Amino acid sequence: MSPFTRRDSIALMAAGGAAAVAGCTPKRAAEESKTVTATPPILHRDVVEATVPLRGFPWPTRDPFLFCVHHDDAYPVGNAHFGPATSLAGRNIGMDFEGKDGWRMYHGDVVPGFPQHPHRGFETVTVVRRGLLDHSDSLGAAARYGQGDVQWLTAGKGILHAEMFPLLSAEKPNPVELFQIWLNLPARNKMVDPHFTMLWAPDIPKVVEKDAAGRETHVQVFAGSYGEHRPPAPPPNSWAAQPGADVAIWSIRLAPDATWTLPAAAEGTHRSLYLFEGGPLSVGGTTVAQDHRADVTAHKASRLEAGPEGAELLLLQGRPIGEPVAHHGPFVMNTRAELQQAYQDYRRTQFGGWPWDRHDPVHGPKPERFARRPDGKTEKPT
Repeated sequence: MSPFTRRDSIALMAAGGAAAVAGCTPKRAAEESKTVTATPPILHRDVVEATVPLRGFPWPTRDPFLFCVHHDDAYPVGNAHFGPATSLAGRNIGMDFEGKDGWRMYHGDVVPGFPQHPHRGFETVTVVRRGLLDHSDSLGAAARYGQGDVQWLTAGKGILHAEMFPLLSAEKPNPVELFQIWLNLPARNKMVDPHFTMLWAPDIPKVVEKDAAGRETHVQVFAGSYGEHRPPAPPPNSWAAQPGADVAIWSIRLAPDATWTLPAAAEGTHRSLYLFEGGPLSVGGTTVAQDHRADVTAHKASRLEAGPEGAELLLLQGRPIGEPVAHHGPFVMNTRAELQQAYQDYRRTQFGGWPWDRHDPVHGPKPERFARRPDGKTEKPT
C-alpha cells in the first residue's frame, strides 16, 4: 500500500471517532478490525440476559449495529472562525479526544468535529440533541441540523463527508450533544448509491406516558414504531427498511421513581438498553447501573423502574444480519478482499472527489437548519 500523508490519515481515521478509538492506523490498513470487549459481560437470567460496562468511546454494540458513540461537549463561546474562542495549547490537534476542559476538537484544527473522511458499506444515524452539526459531502449536498434533528446516511458504495460542530455564538457557551450510531448493511446493499434522509425534530414522535402515580416517561422514536407512533421512513436500502428487520432506535427518559413497561418485540431480535444518565435502574427486577448496557430478551415485555435520580437510556434494537463483518476504520465490508478493494477504490476515485474549498466546511453564521440535496433542492424543518 502506498504511504499516507497526515491528511490521508485524518481522512481515514475521522469516521465518527471509530478508527481513532479502535486503534486503527494507516499501517494496519490491510487488517480487519475486531471488536474487543475489555470487560466480559455479566450474565443474568430472565429479561436481562447480560450487562456490559460502557467506558469512553465507542460503546459496544451487537449485530446489526456496529458502533455507537455519545458526544457530549461543553464548548465555550465561539470565535470569528466558528471555533472555540480560547487557546488550543496542550491539545493533540488532529486527534483531540481527551476531553480537556470538558470538550474536544476531535479531528478538527479550527472548528471542532470531523473534517472530510470516507465511508463505505454501512449507515450512520446521527441524533443531535443539543447544538448544531454541519454536513458536507462529495455529492455536493450540505445540511445544518440539530436541536433534536436526525440525519440518516447510507454510505453504500462510497461517500466523502464532513461533520463539523460550528460554535456560532460569541456571547454564550455552545454545548453540543449527539449520538452517532453505525448500522450495518447486508451484503446485497453495501454497494448501493449513497443517500441521506433528514428526520427533522418536529416530525419525530415524542410520546409521554404516565404511571399510576403520574410520573412521566418520555419516549422519542427515531426508528421503528411505538404503538401507533412512527417516525419518517429510513433510507430505502437501509436494513431498517427491510421487512422483518425489527430495527428500533429510541431515547427513553424516566422521571425520578417512574415506572414504565417496554413492550415486547419479535423473537430473535437483539435489544440493548444503554443507561447513560441517572440510575440505577431496575429492568425486569435486575438492577442496572449507570454507564452500562443491558441486553434484554426482546420478545418479553420489560418493566423499567427508575430510582430517585431518574434514568435516561438509548435503545438499539434489530434483527441481526448474521453475515461476516470485515471492518477497518471507515469501511465495513464482508471480506478482507472487499476491504482492500475499498481502499484501492478510494485512492483511485476519492469517491467522486471533494467539491468544497476546505476540508472542514461551515455553513455560515445563521443558525437556521436546512438540507440541500445534490440536485439543489432545499428542505427545512417545519
